Amino acid sequence: MTEEQTPADALIDVPENGEDVLVDVSVLPGALEAILMVVEEPIEAIALAQTVRHPVAIVETVLNELAEEYRAQGRGFELRELAGGWRFYSAGAFDELVTTYVLEGQQSRLSQAALETLAVVAYRQPISRSRISAIRGVNVDGVVRTLVTRGLLEELGNEVQSGAILYGTTSFFLERMGLTSIDDLPALAPMLPDLDELDGELERVATRVKDEESIEEQATAAPTASEAEGVDDLE
Repeated sequence: MTEEQTPADALIDVPENGEDVLVDVSVLPGALEAILMVVEEPIEAIALAQTVRHPVAIVETVLNELAEEYRAQGRGFELRELAGGWRFYSAGAFDELVTTYVLEGQQSRLSQAALETLAVVAYRQPISRSRISAIRGVNVDGVVRTLVTRGLLEELGNEVQSGAILYGTTSFFLERMGLTSIDDLPALAPMLPDLDELDGELERVATRVKDEESIEEQATAAPTASEAEGVDDLE
């Protein structure tokens, strides 16, 4: 069996006799709750299993049971699996109340420009800043830096031909959006152009801009007829 085919349980050294298990299975739910209370980002089941020294299958079963128990009790919080990991979240029934509390007096909300840029990257990633600028029609260097600083965007490598940095969304973005993967994004409206058509239009715009800049440079570098006559008169 190759490493890719190895079950997750086999990657964890869990003793069969249970002597090295850190917590008894009877208190496993409470142990997992204690860990989940202090995590700052979603934690994978395999990481929890390594901590409590129980097989991944058992840990996942307990996590799902806890999640169902909280829902059945109508608690103000929920245990969800998002962005590849588990974490506590406020219950959806109280979204409006929590949003009001969080945003009250907050001065660091994303600007409209940042939201638009984030949307472009989410649907077109991996994408370079020049491509984002072509789509939005404005320079986005500052906005992209802000989104990277806030952990919503990250560098994904470089474009082969131009060497430009390519950007994409992060797991933190998925968590904030309540998504498991980027495939869960809502579909774009049917009236929008096909991506291939959009790519073609972007290429045409980029070529036109490049030609216009080239003409302007030539016009600036070459002396006008009157300037040339003035030089002749001086001679």
